[in-house]
Amino acid sequence: MTNDEIFKALGLSAEVTGGTLIVHSPIDSAEIARVAETAASDMPAVIARAQSAFKEWRQVPAPRRGELVRLLGEELRAAKDALGALVTLEAGKITSEGLGEVQEMIDICDFAVGLSRQLYGLTIASERPGHRMMETWQPMGPVGVISAFNFPVAVWCWNTALALVCGDPVIWKPSEKTPLTAMGSMKIMERALARFGDAPEGLCQLVIGGPAVGEALVGSDDVPIISATGSTRMGRIVGPKVAGRFGRAILELGGNNAMIVAPSADLDMAVRAIVFSAVGTAGQRCTTLRRLIAHNSIRDDLVARLTKAYASLPIGDPRHATTLIGPLVDHGARDRMLAMLEQAKAEGGMVHGGKPVASGAPQGGAYIEPAVVEMPCQSAAVREETFAPILYVLGYDSLDEAIALQNDVPQGLSSCIFTLNLREAETFLSAVGSDCGIANVNIGPSGAEIGGAFGGEKETGGGRESGSDAWKGYMRRQTNTVNYSAQLPLAQGVKFDI
Repeated sequence: MTNDEIFKALGLSAEVTGGTLIVHSPIDSAEIARVAETAASDMPAVIARAQSAFKEWRQVPAPRRGELVRLLGEELRAAKDALGALVTLEAGKITSEGLGEVQEMIDICDFAVGLSRQLYGLTIASERPGHRMMETWQPMGPVGVISAFNFPVAVWCWNTALALVCGDPVIWKPSEKTPLTAMGSMKIMERALARFGDAPEGLCQLVIGGPAVGEALVGSDDVPIISATGSTRMGRIVGPKVAGRFGRAILELGGNNAMIVAPSADLDMAVRAIVFSAVGTAGQRCTTLRRLIAHNSIRDDLVARLTKAYASLPIGDPRHATTLIGPLVDHGARDRMLAMLEQAKAEGGMVHGGKPVASGAPQGGAYIEPAVVEMPCQSAAVREETFAPILYVLGYDSLDEAIALQNDVPQGLSSCIFTLNLREAETFLSAVGSDCGIANVNIGPSGAEIGGAFGGEKETGGGRESGSDAWKGYMRRQTNTVNYSAQLPLAQGVKFDI
């Protein structure tokens, strides 16, 4: 599909010209659109509309709210090819990953539709005779979603599908690098809203702009939930501001994800998992594999296999079916990768690959070979997340040493071990094992399914999105006690007779 065909298919033809925000494609750095930005002065009205919508939407029965999400899933299915192509154009993902991201949106819609009939609370035994205790879950209010460029549409849908069935409106601020995919997604949502028929105005809104727009969401008492995906630096700003007004922050921040490869591991399978996890999305996933902790008995063999596999990886235009590695998001990202490789060398690292790609790729894009870096220890460079395809390789002798290396970084998102030893696998998953929010066995750290809660600990922020009981982050818990007796006993045996 041409750019114009993509825009037309998504209903964006009139919205891609005349604005002040210039959008460039990572494929060749060409300008592909100029879109209108939301003025910071407009944000109070945006938030007021969301609050007004909340007062109506919270009264709609949850299964009926789920119907809107079901319709969104249908519209996403119909628009999958076009929206996937726009993800590739604007974010630089290879075609299968662009389509995969839209499929993730469809999957979370399916999950949320079922959830709309399963917003369960507990019945709790009361110590007082003739009393019943229970918990109920109530809608919380408008949710501000701040998303990053690397998953420009899926993260919004994770939040929106859950928030809508939980009774909450959504205000979305996408990355300034990927506003077009957000605009395309909102066109799809508008079609679902039209079919739904009676949703309140302001239920789903899009705001485009820089820090001032984000600050308006983060600082507003009328936006009780802020879900922010991005860097740890961003989280250090957002988290305290939301906490300062006693709001709720769902933070999805940095990852410095590791794989332990034990002597018993199936190395053929491990290599396949390593390559996808380390170079998929050009190393620009939160869950990208960044550290490989290999047993010293197999380390050299594993590095040799990896360097051979890396040398065969097709790098180039992500729209071509044979391409496996597309561009970094911009030249700044490539410069940061090159600088970090120089730092790793200064810290004793041996670099394989990591050179800019001068031929076989579109001119203007930030194309670079993925790098394997053998390191003598977990140095400062290794402990810092670089959003690029750099894989640091470390050695270990004992499982305790490997787990200590795995956990000895500020981030705590995703982790895994490759082993055929049951004791090693279970130890890794135990309280003395990985300290991450995601811990896998014989599968890489990247490519999580929507059925499980997504998120991590430490500098990753502690937030949880997507599956499992992540829906509770969008609702308020209420404990209820009902006295159906003719007496008024007090708890804890307290006597207060009058």
